[in-house]
Amino acid sequence: MNVTVLEDEPIIRMGFFITILVAVGIWESLLPRRKRSLRRRTRWPGNLGISVLNALMVRMVFPTAAIGIALMGEGRGWGLLNVFALPGWMSVLIAVIILDFAIYLQHVLLHAVPSFWRLHRMHHADLDFDVTTGVRFHPLEIMLSMGIKLAVIVALGAPALAVLIFEVLLNATSMFNHGNLRIPLPFDRVLRWVVVTPDMHRVHHSWHPDETNSNFGFNLPWWDLLLGTYKDQPRDGHEGMTIGINLFRDAAWERLDRMLIQPFIGLSDSYPINARGAPTQAPAGEPSGKDGVERN
Repeated sequence: MNVTVLEDEPIIRMGFFITILVAVGIWESLLPRRKRSLRRRTRWPGNLGISVLNALMVRMVFPTAAIGIALMGEGRGWGLLNVFALPGWMSVLIAVIILDFAIYLQHVLLHAVPSFWRLHRMHHADLDFDVTTGVRFHPLEIMLSMGIKLAVIVALGAPALAVLIFEVLLNATSMFNHGNLRIPLPFDRVLRWVVVTPDMHRVHHSWHPDETNSNFGFNLPWWDLLLGTYKDQPRDGHEGMTIGINLFRDAAWERLDRMLIQPFIGLSDSYPINARGAPTQAPAGEPSGKDGVERN
């Protein structure tokens, strides 16, 4: 059974990836939350291209990836969960929840360490917010993220099934909560108690640094609610808010080749959580922020 999981993992993940990508893409075409600021043909080639590049790099650098490490850990009794005689279903449930919390903490870390922010800001530099934003991550961030994830899997002793479920959930919810989806507000209010919704996560992609440094969850919303990083709504409203950050405001930065060099361009600026120093002038023609603070 474990061998089957390892062999079928790429097919399972690819099947879910394509299904969710197409489903959310159709949904946001029929019921968009916001008007697009750029045409899809300007952004999608770069966003989808970097997703393909990341998948190839992970397979080359980590051939068996997270599932293989989990199977090895199960076989050798590594990790905390292998110390206790828990029912299989309980180990899977605990592992999925803890892995989600680890991803939340990792996300906070990417915003707290300026050098890590340089890698992560390519995700935030997208000038629009739709399903492809959910797969737009710099390859160096993907490598860093995979290293952290593998360490957590080994330390936790996460079952291979839990890792597979988590990987599928993380990928699916990332595309869902980055979707430009119009969800009835009463339903969104209920839904965001159990999963991060597009309206909740869109706040995280706001121009304003205090909003960028909020709503870090990708799947479960509980960590933001419990740890004080939750913001209910963007101050400028979902239709009026500016998506992106202070750098890379030109649409030319949406090209794949230019996305790849973004970590090495410019200052780390005012967005890291622990940033210090006076903000500077915003780029010409860009908003300075409704709070009156101009940002570089």
